[in-house]
Amino acid sequence: MELMAGNFVVIILLIAVLIVLMRGVKVVPQAENWVIERLGKYNCTLEGGLNFIIPFVDDIRVKYNTQEQTIDIPSQRVITKDNVSIFIDGLVFMRITDAEAATYAALDVRLMVSQLCQTTLRSEIGSLELDETLSSRDDLNASLMQALNNAGNEWGLKVTRVEVSDISVPEEVQKAMELQLQATRERRAIETKAQAEKNAVIADAEAQRQKAFLEAEALERTADAERYQQEQLGIGQQLAIQAVAQAMQNNPQAAEYLLAKERVKAFSGLAASDSSNKIVIPVETSELLGSMSLLQGLLKTESR
Repeated sequence: MELMAGNFVVIILLIAVLIVLMRGVKVVPQAENWVIERLGKYNCTLEGGLNFIIPFVDDIRVKYNTQEQTIDIPSQRVITKDNVSIFIDGLVFMRITDAEAATYAALDVRLMVSQLCQTTLRSEIGSLELDETLSSRDDLNASLMQALNNAGNEWGLKVTRVEVSDISVPEEVQKAMELQLQATRERRAIETKAQAEKNAVIADAEAQRQKAFLEAEALERTADAERYQQEQLGIGQQLAIQAVAQAMQNNPQAAEYLLAKERVKAFSGLAASDSSNKIVIPVETSELLGSMSLLQGLLKTESR
């Protein structure tokens, strides 16, 4: 009996030791943090791997997953600056960075993040008109990110991204916006057409002006050419007259020579005419013969 009692005590001791070991040895999974309290007060935070605690003295208060996680922002009704009611919701991407702060600085981190997003959205959208709200999602996301990170530093979390996922307006407002958009497109089309017509008129006027300018320039150049031609012709005639005058001074018979030359040329033209019913008889035959004799004399003189 004593042997059986001793064995029973040994077994009890082994079971107690096993229980102590099981309660004192903790294997924490990767990407988890466990908050440990000792006699009701924060003691330490266990990270991934093999950890040891004092059984029956240390206790696990809460376990946190440090992976990035999402918090849904419930759809809520907000009023814009121009008194239009819209519905908006979104998502917050965050992760726990300080398990101690997340445990003791906030009662429910996820709930507080969600409520902070809702109040921030109401505040931001209340300062924007409807059109600005629909086109300012990036600004809303930035405002939410800033507000959450300011609070997150105290709550032991890090907000990595905020997305406003949906902004919906009432049906009557949607119809009014569509009509306004259609009117804006028609106005832009009319303005574009008017601008195109204006540009066409300006281009045509410019083309006409260039044409008139080129024509005027061509006329001016033509007039300059004709004037130059007349000037050169006058200079040539002046030189010819001067040459004739000089010849007449040197030889008094030069004038008679030229006159006789012109008469012979005119008579030759008349004689070469194809007319068969006309007879050309010089009136001053004697003068013509005299001129011819004078011409013959001059030619002889020049040949000497």
